[in-house]
Amino acid sequence: MFPALRDEVEGALATALAARDLPTDDLGIEEPPADVESVLASSVAFRLAGEVGAPPPQVAGDLADEIDADDLRYVGRVETHGPYLNFLPSEAYYAETLAAAADPDYGARPDREESVVVEHTSANPTGPVHVGRARNPIIGDAVSTLLAYAGYDVSRHYYVNDAGRQMAVFTWAYETFEEADLPEPEREKPDYELVRYYREGNRFLEDGPEDEVAAAEAEIEAIMRGLEEGDEDAYERVGTVVDRVLAGMRETLGRLPVEYDEFVKETRFMRDGSTDEVVERLKALDQAFLEDDAWQLDLSGFDLEKDLVFLRGDGTSLYTTRDLAHHEWKFDEYDRAVTVIGEDHELTFEELRCALELLGNDTDRLEQLFYSWVNLPGGEGMSTRQGTGVDLDDLLDEAVVRARREVEDRLDDRIRDDDLDDEDVERIARQVGIGAVRYDIVAKQPTKTITFEWDRALDFEAQSAPYVQYVHARCCGILDGAGLDPDDDLGSLAADGDASVLETPAERDLLETIGRFPHVVEEAAADLEPHQVATYTREFAETFNAFYRECPVLADDVDDDLRTARLALVAASRHTIANALAILGVAAPRSM
Repeated sequence: MFPALRDEVEGALATALAARDLPTDDLGIEEPPADVESVLASSVAFRLAGEVGAPPPQVAGDLADEIDADDLRYVGRVETHGPYLNFLPSEAYYAETLAAAADPDYGARPDREESVVVEHTSANPTGPVHVGRARNPIIGDAVSTLLAYAGYDVSRHYYVNDAGRQMAVFTWAYETFEEADLPEPEREKPDYELVRYYREGNRFLEDGPEDEVAAAEAEIEAIMRGLEEGDEDAYERVGTVVDRVLAGMRETLGRLPVEYDEFVKETRFMRDGSTDEVVERLKALDQAFLEDDAWQLDLSGFDLEKDLVFLRGDGTSLYTTRDLAHHEWKFDEYDRAVTVIGEDHELTFEELRCALELLGNDTDRLEQLFYSWVNLPGGEGMSTRQGTGVDLDDLLDEAVVRARREVEDRLDDRIRDDDLDDEDVERIARQVGIGAVRYDIVAKQPTKTITFEWDRALDFEAQSAPYVQYVHARCCGILDGAGLDPDDDLGSLAADGDASVLETPAERDLLETIGRFPHVVEEAAADLEPHQVATYTREFAETFNAFYRECPVLADDVDDDLRTARLALVAASRHTIANALAILGVAAPRSM
């Protein structure tokens, strides 16, 4: 209901300004401070005071006089506080919010009939996913789900780099070294098993006998050239390695959980001829030039000092060249293209954008979300090539172990419910532990480097995933206590409940917070900022906990009408927090 209320406020303000022959280009609408009763405010009086020749409080009062709340559905009163106009919700707003949130899909916006491809993760298939890159799949998955909730038709893509030197080295190493000569794998997973070959190959290329290294380099070059020339044997050899490593990586990412609609291989755009076609179009550009046998683009017209090499002297293409063909394919298939990518690729991505524009593409359809790194305390190294660093599997294992310990400690402090067996404890530990990792990472602005800290992430009392997840579990517990199955359709509660009896500030605050959720979804999607949803979940948790403390639901002295209305409010709360957590990719446990 909040979007509808905001539309109503905008219309009423614009009409009031027009009635006094004042400009309507900036309405100054904003959310008021937490201690102000209204749900929306306007600071437009500040802007107009000089033009009107009156102090801001007087301008605000005059505008308030122009607005008749009786003509509005969702605005009950318009008040002024100094220079601010404050808009308070009507009884209809509360009633319709309670009814709307009875829908299990509450927060999802109408279909926009616009397709979006979100490319994320895309870590090179050279070994296990490590912690430093964990932010990409977590943010990428949250962005994808957020856009889907906002009404977009979303396709989640993993772009597989299977054509560069790294993969040629990997293929050569896999075919050269004997497994018996390699160390035992750290885990019985394909990515851990095969990464041993990659690491051994790199060590050999750095320290091996000069003549043998030269022979190896020749074979690596032959693999790369085979891919460029469309040699099916080369594709098959590289594919054998890539697919096995990727299978292991997908298993790890599935633990988060993160799923993809399509794995798009880089070699696809070599095999279908689109990379060659892009090269020919680039050569024909006025900005193209040949220097040292390499074809390059002069990007000085975009204030970039570095020229872009798109074809080597030996006739082989580069990653960016193939990515140009990849992005033109995206533009053919989708209305928008979003890429979640590390900040170390910012210059490369800008070069890509400039080249796409020179090729005649509408680059306004291309959006990127840059993220910084995730560190662990102590600053462990993160080099996959050297075989050092902390793998994501290790982090997730540790998360579950620590969460299990926390859950069991809490169970020791009370009588264990007969319905909560060891299997339940294990399920909760996974939901809480992995949820803590995801939440702690996605809750921060992507461009800020973060250090993951266990004590903060798993703190049940602080603003962490367990703190928010507990609200959902508490909602389920209240509904269970009323003899209701939280998973059933409880829409009849809202139909039977009378929102007008929810009169206390705690109840009204919770209804207003619930009402804001669809707007949070729209705003966060527009900005590609899922951390806005995380911020909302913390605010929601605080508001719900205040309601829980002050407004008993199942107590004997609560009359039937109030109990029904409060149960409807709890069910609405459950839908809201469950869907907010779903956007973030965090499980919503039924019990904790």
